[in-house]
Amino acid sequence: MHLLRILPTIAFGIIYCLCSVQSSVGFEYFKEKPSYLETCKIYEPEFTKCSTRSVQAFLTEIFNERVPEVNAVLGKLEPLKLDRLNFKQDNNEAATIRATLTDLMVSGLSKIQVTESRVSKKDFGWLTKLFLPNFKLEGQYKMDGRILLLPLNGEGHMIIDIDSMNITMRTKTRLIEKGGFTFYNVTEIKVDVDAKKMFTRFDNLFGGSNKEIEDSTNESFNKNWRDFFEALRPLITDTVNKVMFKLISKVFLLYPANFFVSDIPAPEKFYGAK
Repeated sequence: MHLLRILPTIAFGIIYCLCSVQSSVGFEYFKEKPSYLETCKIYEPEFTKCSTRSVQAFLTEIFNERVPEVNAVLGKLEPLKLDRLNFKQDNNEAATIRATLTDLMVSGLSKIQVTESRVSKKDFGWLTKLFLPNFKLEGQYKMDGRILLLPLNGEGHMIIDIDSMNITMRTKTRLIEKGGFTFYNVTEIKVDVDAKKMFTRFDNLFGGSNKEIEDSTNESFNKNWRDFFEALRPLITDTVNKVMFKLISKVFLLYPANFFVSDIPAPEKFYGAK
């Protein structure tokens, strides 16, 4: 009898899950503006203030994984997994590095703050200023080279933990049409980063041959964190750039640009008919 009573509940749960999966699989883009989006007019004087509020509310929803349709496309965002990152730097006086980072977990995006969001009337590119209270990169590294005159060779677990990171993001877009809507097609992102504090730990430096030297090297990096940050800035910038492009380029194909900027022109009108 107990089983008979709970069967309807089990059946409803199965049907709900199947419907959710089918809904996510068949989802192409939002055809109605979600309530969390504030629409702005680019030719009005207060556009930048409006855009900053709008993008803040939008990213809060996205990075806190509150939108199932977006989650189905982007996957888990906090933390965000990156499989592999290859990096080479040989034109910097502070560092010469060849590095491969794998099994990376990026955390901190859910606390993102938008301090300014500008959109160019000339080409509809963006200038976005962001603040992250904490940005943490953890995973496996394989590295050889030189940083701050110290030979840096090793392979193992690593942590790069940055406090109060400011990001200036310049985004190039191409307006495209789909289903009667205008969309932002993100073609390029370039970021500049800065920080107020950084902690790092690289295990198994120098092949793990001398734990005392490994510990003293890590201690030196953290004591002189600003110099070490400058040495690692290209690697950190490249990582943030790849993270932002991976996310932003996908998510803005799910939301018509008309939902953000009501008076954005149609691509044919803006670029001219072919």
